[in-house]
Amino acid sequence: MDVSESRDESQVAVISDDVVVLRRWSRSDAEFIAEACNDPAIQRYSSPALSIGEAAELIESFGRKWTGFVESGNPTGVAFAVVDAASGELAGLCGVDEWSTAGVAQIGYWLAAAARRRGFATRAVVLLTGWLFQLGAARVFLTVVSENVDSIAVARGAGFTYEGTLRSHGVWQGSRRDVDVFGALPDEWAARGGI
Repeated sequence: MDVSESRDESQVAVISDDVVVLRRWSRSDAEFIAEACNDPAIQRYSSPALSIGEAAELIESFGRKWTGFVESGNPTGVAFAVVDAASGELAGLCGVDEWSTAGVAQIGYWLAAAARRRGFATRAVVLLTGWLFQLGAARVFLTVVSENVDSIAVARGAGFTYEGTLRSHGVWQGSRRDVDVFGALPDEWAARGGI
C-alpha cells in the first residue's frame, strides 16, 4: 500500500494498492455521485437520492472535512473517491463516519452498480483501514444492516471480525432493523498483512 499523506491541504491524500486508488473528491465528480446515489441498491442502505447540485454541495462538505482534518488531526467526515486504478473510472465512496476522542474510527462505503463484484469495495476498506491505523486509530469498525449480505461479505473479505448483532438498532426506509458490527484492531491488522 502506498500512502502519500501530509497534513498540508495543498497535497491530496492518495492511497493505492495498484488495483484501487482512493483520492479526494473533486467538483467534476458531482455527476457520478448523483447518478450513483439514485441507484435503489445504494438508497436501500445508504445515501438518499441526490441531484447534481446536492452532490456538488456534498463534495464541498467533503472539502471542509479535509480542511478540518488538516487543522485538527481528526478525520471525521473525510471521504475518498474509490477509483479503478486501471481505467481511472470512479467506482464509489469510502470514508470515516466518525473518529472518537478514544481513537475509535467508524467507516462506511458504497459502490456504483457498474463497479460491483470486482473486489473494489473490499480493497477500499482495506486501504482506508490501514490508513486509519497509520494515523493511530485504536480500533476501526463498521456497521451493516443484517440483511445486507453484500456489505457483510465486504467486511469479512477485508478481514474484519464479526462482533455481534445490535437488535432493532437502526431505522432504514422507515423500518427498524438489526445491525451487525464488524471490527478490526491494529495488532490483528498488522499480523494479517494484505488482502
